[in-house]
Amino acid sequence: MQKLNFPEYTFRFKNSENKIAIFDDIRKKFIILTPEEWVRQHVVRFLLDEKKFPKSHVNVEKIVKINGMNKRYDVVVFRPDGSIYLIVECKAPGVPISQITFDQIARYNMTLNATHLMVTNGLNHYFCQMDHEAEKYIFLPDVPHYTPSV
Repeated sequence: MQKLNFPEYTFRFKNSENKIAIFDDIRKKFIILTPEEWVRQHVVRFLLDEKKFPKSHVNVEKIVKINGMNKRYDVVVFRPDGSIYLIVECKAPGVPISQITFDQIARYNMTLNATHLMVTNGLNHYFCQMDHEAEKYIFLPDVPHYTPSV
């Protein structure tokens, strides 16, 4: 798989029906390794290892209803009170980050109401804080580290 713009991490792999699978520590199972899954697993490790978010606060690939349709978010980080701190939208490295990507995560956030967003294709990362009153993004240089008051 392609080298990404994250620190190097060690992952568990297995061959499953002639396809490579990667172990997801959050879902506690092997997932077929696609380019997008490669990015998602790096994001999870980045949030756990570098940003120190507790594993119990991180959720991966769950269904959320958006405008009556079932959609699936990539990664969500919860606060201790159960509200959502961060939504992450992952794309494969070959998929450029565009306004369409930001529109997608903004639609998710209309339902999830996170205060922070991250969009990445593994090579380029964009972090922002939501200004819900002004309905705009405030771009940040990085995702803040975990603090219990998050």
